[in-house]
Amino acid sequence: MKFKLKHSQETVKGALQITGSKSESNRLLIIESLFKNLEISNLSNSDDTQVMKKALTSNEVEVDIHHAGTAMRFLTAYFAVQEGRETVLTGSPRMQERPVKLLVEALRSMGADISYERNEGYPPIRIQGKKLQANAVSLQANISSQYISALMLIGASLPEGLTINLEGQVTSTPYILMTLEMLQRSGIQGSFEDNIIRIEACAAVSPKTIPVESDWSSASYFYSIAALAEEAEIRLSNYRKESLQGDSCLATIYQQFGVETSFEENSITLKKSKCSKPASISEDLRNSPDIAQTIAVTCLGLGTACKLTGLHTLKIKETDRLVALKNEIEKLGGEVVISDEHLELKPSAILKENVEIETYNDHRMAMAFAPIALKVPVIIADAMVVSKSYPDFYSDLEKLNFEVIKD
Repeated sequence: MKFKLKHSQETVKGALQITGSKSESNRLLIIESLFKNLEISNLSNSDDTQVMKKALTSNEVEVDIHHAGTAMRFLTAYFAVQEGRETVLTGSPRMQERPVKLLVEALRSMGADISYERNEGYPPIRIQGKKLQANAVSLQANISSQYISALMLIGASLPEGLTINLEGQVTSTPYILMTLEMLQRSGIQGSFEDNIIRIEACAAVSPKTIPVESDWSSASYFYSIAALAEEAEIRLSNYRKESLQGDSCLATIYQQFGVETSFEENSITLKKSKCSKPASISEDLRNSPDIAQTIAVTCLGLGTACKLTGLHTLKIKETDRLVALKNEIEKLGGEVVISDEHLELKPSAILKENVEIETYNDHRMAMAFAPIALKVPVIIADAMVVSKSYPDFYSDLEKLNFEVIKD
């Protein structure tokens, strides 16, 4: 289904309740399944989290996680320690093109029994769950943080805990710290220092309720809206200043576009008044690659040049996000240069109207391009792909007086 988006007002005002972070939610669901006794509040209503919940309660041999990359990584480790259980973990055609080899190799080095059903290094994979005796593992530090987090999440269930030695420069550090904090909030001890992660063994955790902060990645689209509007005041709940999420750097990055963030007790307010726009910006997003699409489209809408680096993980997401961004920005009239790990946007001319944006089965492509409707009407193809992380996205746009025309 295609949605045409338009917005004709200079000022954007409103208040929204954003769903819980799927990153926090999915980590807590693994911990809860391993140790019980946890209650989770403000759980994400995203497709990815629903897929995770279903997989963790499934009694079937084949578990299909569709497009959910986080679920694929976390569940690979989870099922590897489910003693006596056989699981075939599979996903969508795109998921079967996304590598899991480095994680599988790490688990195999710990004694896990995992084999490939079709192509070496890729899902589907067959996992024979067993009790792993290893207490240490080494892997490259610059791989996806989801591989590292997957190992961290099962570490406390091992007889002697787990020490993870990271070799080289660590990327996506905030996500590793998020995993560590989720474990600690659950009652599991661990540390991360000098490229060494230690997770202590834990037999059981005490009963407790753990709240999930709302998703900062989802907030990014409203930062973009605020930046592209002439004036804006948007309140978002539930957020906190001392966030675990790397994407909370949005509050600092978007100051360049005149968007100021006020932190209240359980919410943030984004405000923009008329101001000059920057001629160019440069950001290293190695710790927050999921907001690259949003920032690039914001810059396109403002006619601002940008250079975004640290984007090497974007090539193995739901799509090759660098190629997808280049394709769709150029449809709108922008000029983009990409490499394996950076994107450079030239200052844009007049934007083309009623361009149809392909979404490539990628929720972030749909949501990142939606704010451009403040400048020109835009059509989002396969618009409901947003349900992967943010099912209420379009209804929330309507609360901010966007016109959403369904085709």
